[in-house]
Amino acid sequence: MSLTLDTYRLLGRSGLRVSPLALGAATFGTDWGWGAEQDEARKLFDLYVERGGNFIDTASTYTNGSSERLLGKFTRDNRESLVLATKYTTLRRPGDPNSGGPHRKSLFASVEASLRQLNTDYIDLLYLHLWDFTTPVEEILRGMDDLVRQGKVLYVAISNAPAWQVSRMQAIADLRGWSPLVALQIEYNLIERTGERDLIPMAREMGLGVIPWSPLAGGVLTGKYSRDDLTATHVAFDDGTRKSVTIANGALTERNLALVDVVKEIATELGRTPAQVGLAWTLQNPGVTAPIIGARTPAQLEENLGALKVEFTASQMARLDEASAIGLGFPHDVLARETTRRLTRGDLKVETRR
Repeated sequence: MSLTLDTYRLLGRSGLRVSPLALGAATFGTDWGWGAEQDEARKLFDLYVERGGNFIDTASTYTNGSSERLLGKFTRDNRESLVLATKYTTLRRPGDPNSGGPHRKSLFASVEASLRQLNTDYIDLLYLHLWDFTTPVEEILRGMDDLVRQGKVLYVAISNAPAWQVSRMQAIADLRGWSPLVALQIEYNLIERTGERDLIPMAREMGLGVIPWSPLAGGVLTGKYSRDDLTATHVAFDDGTRKSVTIANGALTERNLALVDVVKEIATELGRTPAQVGLAWTLQNPGVTAPIIGARTPAQLEENLGALKVEFTASQMARLDEASAIGLGFPHDVLARETTRRLTRGDLKVETRR
């Protein structure tokens, strides 16, 4: 069934309504050598909102703060109708160890900076951006809950953290009556499916909406790279291009380009683009709430929004799943065996509705 940006979904265990595609604002500003300058970023924002979109994702340090500052300008007239999500933990001042990390000092200072940059009194959704294995979870959860009680943050969430730690935090929040996590950001796309092992099932069980970042695998799933790019290992990570980041992150491999060939075949069959097919595939997962799309031009955003209209046949989904399949590993593979199931319920037929 095709969707629109105003086919709103509930975010995790909350009552918050968000669009099925979130607008990523990491492209707002050119401080990192790529992205959209102010006028172009404004066009992206206006196009998304005019189509009914209400879910916008940024972070305190995206494009050195330009992303939040531009959003602060763009949202002056419609702030209440938007769901602004931002993140904390990345280093805001090089050389100052307490200007980053998930601890309380970093949390409060980062939120105050975001409130100033976004020109708002409150943040709809605040993510812990990157897990660092140092700060006690009670310190993080209590700090987040304090901000919710103060009205500076409405909902809290987490990104890029192990499944076991997220589930532990959710259990502690529930037991102590603190604000629960309502969303989980993970890298998830046809190339990176390892979140299906534990992160996505955990999120569904614990009441977190999954918000995939990089749903097009850094642009690889758009089909713009070829096998000639496999030898381009000389490109510097910091040369100011997205291609260098993609290569440095190891997303360009023979396996991945073979997968892209399948994506292109299905895109041709549907009269769609590879990018639309890649985005639409993430929307088929019932655990996914809203992938984050990051466009630099209105034409790119228009193309991405076309993913909402893509409808796969069962055969096409099977081909995509087969081409991108991963092993779930232990204990999932063992527990899925028929012999294991018989050990727990014999010959009884038990219907599972979960």
